[in-house]
Amino acid sequence: STKDKCGEVDQIIDCLGEVIDQDKESGIMFVKRHSDGKILKVADLVYDEAKTRDRVVNYLRKMQDIDDIDIIIALGMAKEGFDWPYCQHALTVGFRASLTEIVQIIGRVTRDSENKTQAQFTNLIAQPDATGGDVKVGVNNMLKAISASLLMEQVLAPNLKFKLKRSDNDGKHVIEIKGFKEAKSERAKQIIATDLNDLKASILQHDKVLPALPREDIDPEIINKVLIPRVIQEKYPDLDKNEIEEVRQHIVADSVIKNSKIEQKGNKQFIQMADKFVNIEDLHIDLIDRVNPFQKSFEILSKQMNPKLLKTIRDIIQATKIEVTEQEAVALYHQAGQFKAKHGKLPSITSRNPKEKRMAEAIIYLRNKRRQRI
Repeated sequence: STKDKCGEVDQIIDCLGEVIDQDKESGIMFVKRHSDGKILKVADLVYDEAKTRDRVVNYLRKMQDIDDIDIIIALGMAKEGFDWPYCQHALTVGFRASLTEIVQIIGRVTRDSENKTQAQFTNLIAQPDATGGDVKVGVNNMLKAISASLLMEQVLAPNLKFKLKRSDNDGKHVIEIKGFKEAKSERAKQIIATDLNDLKASILQHDKVLPALPREDIDPEIINKVLIPRVIQEKYPDLDKNEIEEVRQHIVADSVIKNSKIEQKGNKQFIQMADKFVNIEDLHIDLIDRVNPFQKSFEILSKQMNPKLLKTIRDIIQATKIEVTEQEAVALYHQAGQFKAKHGKLPSITSRNPKEKRMAEAIIYLRNKRRQRI
């Protein structure tokens, strides 16, 4: 970096194309792209003039269509708290020592949207010496954040909505919870809609929460009802007590339920929280508050990333996408044994050979099945 942030934004825009106009009401720039003449809508959140930046943020918060914006240029990846589900690619320059920021950036591109089937996160580390200590910390934190976000199913699981249990509740991916406080204020609703991943990362890194996660002598209710509200209050000092409790219940319920196993038995569904199965009809916020919501995340964040651990994480993520019957998987497993005898290695999930890749999928599927039975 040249440390001239506004000058660097100008250079980026010059590479994109030529500014032909700027909307006075929203502050959005219209840039004619060099390559094909397309008019791009560009948001500059680096510009120092506060009123202009506020207008841009206000515009971004109200976006509802894919054509509302094409590119956002920001420092700190726009921490003002807007949602951009259409975003397909996040590009950052320099290592990030903050896990919160990495999860936030990843979250910007992994919002579910009809316009994309994949999302990309690129981190450019502008330092030739890859053995440098700061680079090691930055890369390791990045890998941890990706692992925690994906493995804990914050990205891959469907977005869940939580409601107080009533007789008239219905809707896809709606979990009914007895005693649950639904968000009433617009501010609390906005935090729940756009900032959950960011808030989870802040909680995981908080100097009061992190030491408490692995300790068996600390009741999970202390984490959920004392420490988590403290982080919420620090991060959002404008919230009143009711709003803090509404956000707290939502983030705890979201973390616990997304990390729990739901099974169908007959016409009933049971959810496994910690080591106990609970009829989903009997789900109560008091039961949820008795579970440590970040135990699995801590198990990931407390480790150093290495190829073996990353491979395990990749396999678990792949297992959620594999469509294969158990009968076919067993047949492919035997073929994989023949493949290993011939080539001296197991089939690879990244192979370009469809037959080899399918055998690898079968192995991952069966390993995942075995883990679930343990």
